[in-house]
Amino acid sequence: MNTPDRRQFLKTATAATAAAASIAPFAIGAPKGRRALESVNLGVVGTGGRGTGACNDSLTINDNVRLVAMANLRADKAKEKRAGLKEAHTDKVSVEDANIYGGLDGYKKVINHPDVDIVLLTTSPGFRPWHIEEAVNAGKHVFAEKPVCLDPAGWHACKRAQEKAEAQGTAIVTGTQYRRQKNYMEAIKRINEGMIGEPMSATARYCSTGIWYRDREPGMSDAEYQLRNWMHFIWLSGDQISEQAVHNIDVMNWVFGNPDNCFATGGRFTRPEDSEMWDQMTVDYYYPGNKLVSFRCRQVPGTTVDPHNVIYGTEGSCTIKAINGGASIVDNKGEDVWAMRGNIGAAYRQEHKDLVDSVVAGKPIVELQQTADSSLTAAMGRMSAYSGREVSWDYATKTSKLDTFKHDLALHQSMESPGHAIPGEWKLT
Repeated sequence: MNTPDRRQFLKTATAATAAAASIAPFAIGAPKGRRALESVNLGVVGTGGRGTGACNDSLTINDNVRLVAMANLRADKAKEKRAGLKEAHTDKVSVEDANIYGGLDGYKKVINHPDVDIVLLTTSPGFRPWHIEEAVNAGKHVFAEKPVCLDPAGWHACKRAQEKAEAQGTAIVTGTQYRRQKNYMEAIKRINEGMIGEPMSATARYCSTGIWYRDREPGMSDAEYQLRNWMHFIWLSGDQISEQAVHNIDVMNWVFGNPDNCFATGGRFTRPEDSEMWDQMTVDYYYPGNKLVSFRCRQVPGTTVDPHNVIYGTEGSCTIKAINGGASIVDNKGEDVWAMRGNIGAAYRQEHKDLVDSVVAGKPIVELQQTADSSLTAAMGRMSAYSGREVSWDYATKTSKLDTFKHDLALHQSMESPGHAIPGEWKLT
């Protein structure tokens, strides 16, 4: 399949690509001399629920794709997922045993596989910026799940990757599916058109019940355990605010831009003893023009679920609900002005169609920076809550050296957890 025919120029772009380019909130990069593709080979790094979900979404919505390589910490788990994908997408899954890789370096083999055109990066988030940068350096197109970074060092890696992808003409699409969910897109469009007047403030919430926890298996090293139970270790998840609630923060940045600064608080009551996560955080984000976003996230069993957003303007307000909850606008008199239902499943698939269409047309989408900015905004909230201090955008992007990732990671190494952060003791760096 790696023949010149696969890599010839298309005479015209597809109509679907043209339509997507006209409405989607991302930048289209120039081809920069790269050849377009008629068919696209996928490789996936990380075959857990999100990885297999991304594969299924791409294989479902795109006719001209094949899955040819897979990597997972445990290769046997990747083989299990291959079987399910093969059953659902018989002719689109062509992954030989030799192209299933395990271990911490398996991602390198997918990234450098000569037949892989697009790499789907869906491991635990701590790996994300470094995998993205390596894939871009290898000249690959990328789909990267959110968040794309957990700290300022990761943000700088994403910035470098964005610039190189733009220069060389490779695509990067990210897993911020709300940016492709029609009711979200239409709501933001109407806000920008002035339907609620000037946006002045907002509430953003990702309040939910508990989250999964995986017990340590006998004989596991510290590194193996933390990788297995990754949600509960900050170098891998970034706490709830980064791993989960970044969706809400991304919507706020979509409306208001990047924040000037933030001030946060929070704590923990119900986490397992060895979890580094907090139960809750409340962050005041101040955006240009002194516009305030009151954000909170929480994971506490038995509590009310509220993952929604409300933007308040001078002439009305817009409520944008999570998942399939839809969006609506009311004026200052309380009269309904506009409403639209949501369909998150279609949005999950659309991000993969937009990516593949842009690659096939030779007009790569490069949208990493916007997601890196939202991911850093989430990290700023965590940094402020953990330290008990205000954190500014300038500090996070120009001064902070915080790098939480374990760059010299070995699978069988000892790795002592620092425990959960205590404000006043946890220091900004």
